[in-house]
Amino acid sequence: MIYFDSAATTLRKPPAVSRAVRYAMATMASPGRGDHGPAARAGRTLLACRERAADLFGVGEPDRVILTANATHGLNLAIKSLVKPGSVVLLSGWEHNAVTRPLQTIPDLRVEILRTPLFRPDLFLEELDRRLTGEVDVMVCTQVSNVFGYVLPVAETAALCRARGVPLIVDASQGAGLLPIRLEDWGAEFVAMPGHKGLYGPQGTGLLLCREGGEPILEGGTGSDSRSRTMPDFLPDRLEAGTHNVPGAAGLLAGMDFVRRMGPGRLLRHETGLKDLAGEGLEGLPGVQVFRTRGGSQTGVLSFRVAHWDAGTLADRLSARGIALRAGLHCAPTAHETVGTVETGTLRLSFSAFNTWREVEAFLDIMRKIV
Repeated sequence: MIYFDSAATTLRKPPAVSRAVRYAMATMASPGRGDHGPAARAGRTLLACRERAADLFGVGEPDRVILTANATHGLNLAIKSLVKPGSVVLLSGWEHNAVTRPLQTIPDLRVEILRTPLFRPDLFLEELDRRLTGEVDVMVCTQVSNVFGYVLPVAETAALCRARGVPLIVDASQGAGLLPIRLEDWGAEFVAMPGHKGLYGPQGTGLLLCREGGEPILEGGTGSDSRSRTMPDFLPDRLEAGTHNVPGAAGLLAGMDFVRRMGPGRLLRHETGLKDLAGEGLEGLPGVQVFRTRGGSQTGVLSFRVAHWDAGTLADRLSARGIALRAGLHCAPTAHETVGTVETGTLRLSFSAFNTWREVEAFLDIMRKIV
């Protein structure tokens, strides 16, 4: 099988990740829940994971790195900490359901969507400058569209939000491990990311970077301040109720070590090179519309659609020939509405460090035979 669905989950991980998970399962207990070696070993692993993330993503103190189950968990924490009934929330036109669905649960909310053309960060900033008025209570912006690989100008967005006094939540699900993320420099209130995509960690892991604090959406044991009937008022314990996913954190630490050793810039260049190779090949096929740019505002995520072909049917045909990619709306109908592909969806190729140009050529050969 040739796997081109890393924007959903990087399937192939560095060998150190599975070794770390197995070691943690065999030797680590629950941190803060015992005065013995296995509990202490787990505590050191969680601290090392926080420290590595703090270093990679510009967080001043490791305690402000919250270990989550995924980016959706982190985004729910962030949104429900900042967005209150009656708030006005401004979204980019590229948001995932992990942002839009939690907002639907908050009553009397006014959600405004900033829709601008694909791969035009200049027009995005112009419209943001116009729309970011004193009425806006919170801004939520993805770093990279999971559908089109479009890199939004998050640093400039953060600067505008700071200047207008509007709290910012960043969904870094597709940028973590590839693009610069600096919580302190941005001044964002929260940055959420999964562990199982560009950080090469296991599924069921994620990180929420916090500028100050947050409100819990789950209460329970923390291994600290046990006499209190309420959640602790300090991070990370306030936002981390219950037993940690210690094997997942150990694997995520190993994944982040891989990213740091390879270098995000090198990983991005590899993936965008494969994206360009695939894009050029697809553009030579009849009836194929490819959504790409040759500038620097796209990662290694490539959407396309083929005239007279249902996206799901074509994906099934490719799967039968050993090509794994994703078809449909990719849990992001807002992005498809912005581009005008919501009725058809797209097929999406997304690459990782472990894909090769030979795999892309094999895919293009199969596409030529089908199309």
